[in-house]
Parts: sequence; C-alpha cells; structure tokens
Amino acid sequence: MGSAAAPFFLDDEAGGQRMCVLHRPRTESVAGAIVHVHPFAEEMNKSRRMAALQARAFADAGHAVLLCDLHGCGDSSGDFGDATWDDWLADVVRAAAWMRARFDAPLTLWGLRAGCLVAAEAATRHALPCDLLFWQPMTAGKIALQQHLRLHVAKEMLDGQAGGGTQRLRERLSRGEPVEIAGYSLNPALAAGLEQATLQPSTTGRSTWLEVSTRDDGALLPASTTLIERWKTAGHRVVERVVKGPPFWSATEIEEAPELIAATTDLVCREPVADCIA
Repeated sequence: MGSAAAPFFLDDEAGGQRMCVLHRPRTESVAGAIVHVHPFAEEMNKSRRMAALQARAFADAGHAVLLCDLHGCGDSSGDFGDATWDDWLADVVRAAAWMRARFDAPLTLWGLRAGCLVAAEAATRHALPCDLLFWQPMTAGKIALQQHLRLHVAKEMLDGQAGGGTQRLRERLSRGEPVEIAGYSLNPALAAGLEQATLQPSTTGRSTWLEVSTRDDGALLPASTTLIERWKTAGHRVVERVVKGPPFWSATEIEEAPELIAATTDLVCREPVADCIA
C-alpha cells in the first residue's frame, strides 16, 4: 500500500510553532487518528527512529499518525528551559484537535515513557474521547524527575564534586530556580507538573500497554502489573503485552525493537476491543 509523510509547522495561540510530521495512508479512508507524545529530554532523540518506524507501520495499516515536537523540544519553537507542563498538555490537545478536524476516525494518544504521563493527563484534564497507547510507560512523574536529577548528581560525582544530591536540586527548583542537567535547562514549572503526574487509564476507550524486555519470561514490571490490575478491577478496558527488545530510549546507539512495532500494530489496528476487556 505505502504511506506518505509530510512535515509542517502547527501554530500555537502565542505565535509559536510546533514541528510536526503527518504520516497518512495513501487510501482515501482512514481507520484511526493517532497523536504521538514523545518522551522526556534526551530519550526523545534516542526514540525518534522507533517512532518513525511505528508511524509508517500504522499508516500502512490505514491509520493517520501525527508526530509532534512539544514546546521547546526538537525543531519546535522555544527553548526546553522555557517549557512548562501546561504548555505540553496544551500541545497535545492542539495536536488532537488538528487531527480530529481532518480525520473522521477514532482518536488515540500514543505516549512513550514520560510521554505517557503527558498523554494521559491531557486526555483526563481536557476530557478527550480517545484510546491511550502506552509504550514502556512511567507510572508516576516523580520517578521520571528523580531519574533526570540523578544524571546531574552522577556528573558531579564523576567530576569529583559533592553537590548535595537530588535534594539540593529539588530545593533550587522549589525556589523557582532552573536547573541545568545533561544539557537541558529544567524549568521549575515543568518539574512541578511532572512530579505531580500519575498515569491514568482512558476513561472513554481502551488503554493498550506495551513493554519491551531483554528477559525471556515475558513478565511485566511489578509496578505495571499492580497498576493494570487496579485499573481492570475498576472496570477499565486494558490490554497489555511484553515483547522481546532493547531499551531503545536509553541505548548508547540508536536501536530498533521490531517485535514491539509488530505487536503494537497488531493490537491497535487488528485486535477487537471486546477481546481486551478483563
């Protein structure tokens, strides 16, 4: 069948622009509209190839996919240090509205790592009727923030400095001071929003949860299992799967996880929702 990819800039209300790439099938009908929400900081760059490969696979299966750099990220306007959590939520809502205005098809927000938190909160806070697709989701923003702060602490240790650990960085953020970490200036407003974020299921559709693992047991992470069981008990529609693959978002070299792409395409494009209800 083949698919087409078109880059463009999506304007915001303040005169800024978000770099976007639209992947769409070459057929007239579109089975679904998918918005990708990339992960945090350097994980976004490590994941670009996987996001593009999955977007092409979705388009070949009849779905339109929008890859969008959030405010201050990639080729979008603004600096990373200027971005806030609310800015990122607004970007997701804007991208979703753009897709819904052009495609009469069910909406899915597809997040990766901390991007899952952004997608889930945007859907909940703004009552977006959509499915949620999670790739290796972080269950709480405080975990993502702590991991990011530890990068700074690790650098200090390598440099022979005793900087007071992550607590000192948190104190600076609480005073409204930005913190420079691994080449990214972290805005206190972004850090605060991230730390308060918790992963939520879709309230209007299905949540699809995929993880990659280098192990052979096919087991979800323990925290994932606990949260998914809680969601299912509460009556939410959830389907989960673990596939073999590398942690491409943090690998030294750019890596691919073809089994993840195959499983995601199968679950989103071919598996009936009724078969995924607990």
